[in-house]
Amino acid sequence: MTVRLYTDFDGPLVDVADRYYRVYLECCERVPSDTPKLPLSKSAFWELKRAQVPEREIAWRSGLQRPEQTAEFVRWRQTLVHSAPFLVYDRPWPAAIAALEKAAAAGIDLAIVTMRRHRELLPAVAGYGLGHLFQEDRRFCLADDYQKMGDTLDKPQLLRRAVTCLPPCTQAWMVGDTEADILAAQRNNIPIIAVTCGIRNETQLGLHHPEHIVRDLREAIALILKSAPS
Repeated sequence: MTVRLYTDFDGPLVDVADRYYRVYLECCERVPSDTPKLPLSKSAFWELKRAQVPEREIAWRSGLQRPEQTAEFVRWRQTLVHSAPFLVYDRPWPAAIAALEKAAAAGIDLAIVTMRRHRELLPAVAGYGLGHLFQEDRRFCLADDYQKMGDTLDKPQLLRRAVTCLPPCTQAWMVGDTEADILAAQRNNIPIIAVTCGIRNETQLGLHHPEHIVRDLREAIALILKSAPS
């Protein structure tokens, strides 16, 4: 009997808050303004992101209140947020790696399902020393030239590819931190555990009715191990 865990990368496994905040500050800096800018503190910014406040509203609260300013802020954010100079600010959650080690030792089959592109995922897997936990055929990401349609459209298809490519399992779980992860799991008939250590808070996650909401990957894996078939 095989238990498989499909996990998102950013959020459950990697802390992205510093990257997102540094991109935010850079966007504020790059948008011209003849009035004082009012950059948010990291905690205030991250609270807004986790509450799913739109980028234009975040720009407006930062003193960029003309329509052309908020539009330029959004364009810069889209350009920079997954760029190499800012990806270096990500950090793996130490407790998450320890939990994955425990899961692997218990025989759980581990797979990554992430909206990162190939060029963004592979250096991170190598740099964080995760290769032994996620074999090459267990890493599902976007091709470098893939034209994104949107996370809630792309993520279910990506998870479907993972389910189709991998051998059948007795029990499967998905762990993620966004509405796209929840929707992907639901459309593929996989129970989803949402974690609040990522980019959505508990209120936003609850709107999409995951099976469970826990704090982090460590708690999610503890729940999976408890419910695994004997």
